Amino acid sequence: MSGESPPHMLNRQRNQIGAGLVLRGIALNGLLAAVKFAGGIWGHTYALIADGVESLLDVFSSLVVWVGFKVAAQPPDENHPYGHGKAESLAALAVSLFIFAAAGWIAWHAVQEIIAPHQGPHWATLLVLVFVICSKVWFSRRMARTGDQMGSTALGVEAWHHYSDALTSGAAFVGIAIAVIGGEGYEAADDWAALLACIVIVVNGVGMFNRSLGDVMDAAVPPNLEHEVRALALGVTGVQAIDKCRVRKSGLCHLVDIHVRVDGTLSVRAGHDIAHAVKDALIDSVPHAITDVAVHIEPVD
Repeated sequence: MSGESPPHMLNRQRNQIGAGLVLRGIALNGLLAAVKFAGGIWGHTYALIADGVESLLDVFSSLVVWVGFKVAAQPPDENHPYGHGKAESLAALAVSLFIFAAAGWIAWHAVQEIIAPHQGPHWATLLVLVFVICSKVWFSRRMARTGDQMGSTALGVEAWHHYSDALTSGAAFVGIAIAVIGGEGYEAADDWAALLACIVIVVNGVGMFNRSLGDVMDAAVPPNLEHEVRALALGVTGVQAIDKCRVRKSGLCHLVDIHVRVDGTLSVRAGHDIAHAVKDALIDSVPHAITDVAVHIEPVD
């Protein structure tokens, strides 16, 4: 994209990586949904059919994350001078809410199955669940690792969403195994297991929701990141002290507002040059993905 600054080009590339990973997750959910439906119908287990419906719904939530990455990749414009990074955080917030809705949906249907007598599951459905669990755990870890490397809240939430699918499938595996071994009278074991998995999903979903909401509300970044920003600014020639330093997350990037103290006898031009040097030093710190810095010059007392 012509005229695009290096930090915004890096931001666009990182968002494209995230969007590509989410698309692969959509393809995986589509494949697993088909496998779950076939196994559930053939193996007489509603838990597996419900899991398949959830995988189809996951496709929708992943599309929300994908759109968030595509919007966040756009550079700043006249209406959005700080860029579109918040789209990534909003997508993460939407998915965290979707996790609660999915847990509630699974719990409601599990209760219905517990109340209504039904045929016990076939043992072969356990093989289907092993494939589903292994696929979901593997992809969840891959997505979580990429999210940590890029500092992406949306990928972190999406990774947990995939892992929550593995939890519900794992619970179904335990329940179906109990039902198969126990025989008559244990037909609802997989439904009870699904209820327990819903509790785990909701508890962890609260953490994902708080993290997403913190990004949207410009919560303070971790202290170690602020300390690194202060250290980089102090390393610039002419900077004698750091007063205020505020860092906020915007999608995969960070925006910095910093007050630096310099010799009060310096000319306006010299102070201006120091401010530019501080801004360049922070923006060039690629691991932090800082795309914009506001530097305020103050004289040393």
